[in-house]
Amino acid sequence: MQTSLQQLKVKLFADGADKAGILSLNSNPAIQGMTTNPTLMRKAGIKDYEAFAKDILQSVTSKPISFEVFSDDFPEMKRQALKIAAWGKNVYVKIPITNSRGDTCLPLIKELGRQGVQLNITAILTLDQVRGVAEALNRDVASVVSVFAGRIADTGVDPEPLMRASLALLHDQPKAELLWASVREVLNIFQSDACGCHIVTIPHDILAKALKMTGMDLTALSLDTVKMFATDAQAAGFSV
Repeated sequence: MQTSLQQLKVKLFADGADKAGILSLNSNPAIQGMTTNPTLMRKAGIKDYEAFAKDILQSVTSKPISFEVFSDDFPEMKRQALKIAAWGKNVYVKIPITNSRGDTCLPLIKELGRQGVQLNITAILTLDQVRGVAEALNRDVASVVSVFAGRIADTGVDPEPLMRASLALLHDQPKAELLWASVREVLNIFQSDACGCHIVTIPHDILAKALKMTGMDLTALSLDTVKMFATDAQAAGFSV
């Protein structure tokens, strides 16, 4: 892999809830935005959602960052969305494509779009869902359409055709950006770029690997791998 991350057209967003990692990546010009979600926050041990978000926004002041609503009730989702949107001009409000009962969020998405809320529609896995979102979004308001390509791949289905088709469905939404979500490996970053995605969200650990290893000489990497095996065998004291 000889292409550098800087040569890619797709925008790299860091996906995580580790404060130190977020602040470090925010200072990296290669990273153009941030995303997080309640699951990542819980894993990071965050107890106060609003306090964490506002603390991060003291440092992430210009790059776009997404925070997700967490209610299952549509009136409460709307209240949370409007409150989160008021935290900063660079804030996008994550709205899932459905609530946990499978009820569509499209009417809420349409209503929030009419009120000028920048949205990140998340947990999308089908073209029908993309089609519905494309019809619901406000053409005059910036938005992100997050298709979970990694989860699609987890089922044994190649996500690239679906991502290209999703891009076509968004052609009448000039301010909507297609996002490749749930990256599993560095290669996914390059796949998202090849598909024409506008954004790819990358977990902090995979992003660290990408920043370190992209463009490495494979012969040198082979030698490094052999040295690792030799060092570990010696450290373990193996004998036969």
